[in-house]
Amino acid sequence: MMVASTKGHTVSDSNSPLGQYLRARRDVLRPEDVGLVADPGRRVSGLRRQEVATMAGISPDYYLRLEQGRDHQPSPQVLLALGRALQLDGDATAYLFRLAGQAVPQSRGRAPGSTSTETMDNVTTLLNQWTNAPAYVLDRNQDVLAVNPLGRSFIPFGLPPGANMLEAMVSGSLAATERHEYWDRVVRDTTAALRYYGDPDDRRLQLLVASLSQRSKVVRDAWASHEAKPKRGGVAPASIAPFGYINFRWQTLEVPGGGQYLTFFFGDPGSPAAAAIEYLSAKLRLTDELSKAGPELPPPLGSITETDEPQPQ
Repeated sequence: MMVASTKGHTVSDSNSPLGQYLRARRDVLRPEDVGLVADPGRRVSGLRRQEVATMAGISPDYYLRLEQGRDHQPSPQVLLALGRALQLDGDATAYLFRLAGQAVPQSRGRAPGSTSTETMDNVTTLLNQWTNAPAYVLDRNQDVLAVNPLGRSFIPFGLPPGANMLEAMVSGSLAATERHEYWDRVVRDTTAALRYYGDPDDRRLQLLVASLSQRSKVVRDAWASHEAKPKRGGVAPASIAPFGYINFRWQTLEVPGGGQYLTFFFGDPGSPAAAAIEYLSAKLRLTDELSKAGPELPPPLGSITETDEPQPQ
């Protein structure tokens, strides 16, 4: 059923969220916003359906079906074209895809594995303020972007920003003299995470996989198997001096903006893991306080009292 609009065009009574969103975004754009010249007698304040369809490169009839909710499966190419025609930013385009029940293509918007500098700076500041939470951030290619002071005791091999997690795991596996099954599993899991998070068109990913596949049969076989699995959370052992190996809980969260993943470690209250984190935190605080105090200086001459015996010349 169609009802007449007071603006001089028809409105669908469809309850399609996608159709309602397209209509709402069409209504807020003026012809001059998209480089069109408005006719003197124009009664429509927003864009006409035909104008949006033309700019998106689709037929007016197809666009009408989308607004009326009679077509629920537009292709990603159509959605991207509509996003451009309606001048949607990255967030609005992502919402458009979600309404259509589709995932936003990885190549949309920022380059793979990138987050705004401001967002990354904020995340780094947050990490450094977490004095009781070991944490680090990786990108899609398993490169280390940031690690807080506590996290240096938890990230494998104490990796600094700029190092690559899978490359370090391969090096550890090749150097291991025991626990070969453990190392093989770690390398396979990290390779599966690299495939899951990575963009196959990213040149950095392609070079990394090619290099590590030459060094490691485990990487070569794991990559060929096409196993893709994210790292979301679980329990992992970490060697904490002087306690030895302790099991810690860990969780990974995606940083908004795309391609960055924050992993932090914690322990249940009263557990050995919680006690170890508190111990490391106290140790870091003491080290920080001592570094701020500076080296101990000899007392000034004026502080020597009359009871002090003279030193031999």
